[in-house]
Amino acid sequence: MDTGTHIAMGFGLAGLAYLDPAVQSDPTLAIAVMAGTVVGSNAPDFDGFLRFKGNASYIKNHRGMSHSLPFILIWGVVITALIVMFFPGVSWGHLFFWTQLAVLLHVLIDLFNAYGTQMLRPFSEKWISFNIINIFDPFIFVIHFAGFLIWAIGFHPGITFAGIYFILILYLIQRTLSHQQVKEEVRKAAGIEGNYTITPTMSWSQWGVIVETPDSWHVGDWKNGKLEWHDRFQKLPESEIIRKSKQDPKVAAFLYFTRYAHVQVKKRDFGYEVKWFDLRYRMRSHYGFVAVVCLDEQFERLNSYTGWVYRPQTIEKKLEVENIS
Repeated sequence: MDTGTHIAMGFGLAGLAYLDPAVQSDPTLAIAVMAGTVVGSNAPDFDGFLRFKGNASYIKNHRGMSHSLPFILIWGVVITALIVMFFPGVSWGHLFFWTQLAVLLHVLIDLFNAYGTQMLRPFSEKWISFNIINIFDPFIFVIHFAGFLIWAIGFHPGITFAGIYFILILYLIQRTLSHQQVKEEVRKAAGIEGNYTITPTMSWSQWGVIVETPDSWHVGDWKNGKLEWHDRFQKLPESEIIRKSKQDPKVAAFLYFTRYAHVQVKKRDFGYEVKWFDLRYRMRSHYGFVAVVCLDEQFERLNSYTGWVYRPQTIEKKLEVENIS
């Protein structure tokens, strides 16, 4: 999920913690728990510092080890220990429980969007994504905001957020059932033999559709009960140019992250432009999440880029290859 939602969930769990008699009866513990839930709800995303090492490092590692089974426990222990240093008299057991719950819920809720996590590391490096909710889900954010307003006017925060999280559980169940139903309806409407992936959008009535066959990709939308195709891409056979592009570290990081990558090769004045793009992230005029490598006539690397491109025409500025036309 987005950072704003994780922060909201951290404060929401601090409200829920008032169901704990120890938290309700001890204002100091309540403050410590709030610190623990807010920090814990965001801790797995502290790997964001990898951006300073470049987009490739961030793409390959974000939501990787920091969201793994060992780190779920490590975050809880470390955050609790640090907070106890500032609140030495509080019950560390209660503080650890709520902090650990915040970390766990962060990782679990991240599983429900298309980006996913490597939660099973170190046992498996597989990216797990349920494709149920968008990275930013307005409903989840709004119900938390409603809970804060109810808390602010004097209602019991524990009871309030028990109700909020009960609604959230029902919402995730409903979205999961809807996802399965849409997948079956799309399969019937498309009539294509292949592997179907249904991805969430900001709208409840619209889902992204990706169908992979042995020789092609089909990309479309399911909106208000109707299937609309946008693109069909013929898969390119493996070639020396494509093999060379895969050796670029930025392309390798991109391909490590996604199994929905399609490649296009374009002849340019300097040689060849090889563009990989993730079919899950279609914008109005292009696919926004890409890896691009420029090769000379001898297939030697000139430059490369991986990351988000919000305007197609900005890619050449990011590459900064001399004599690009």
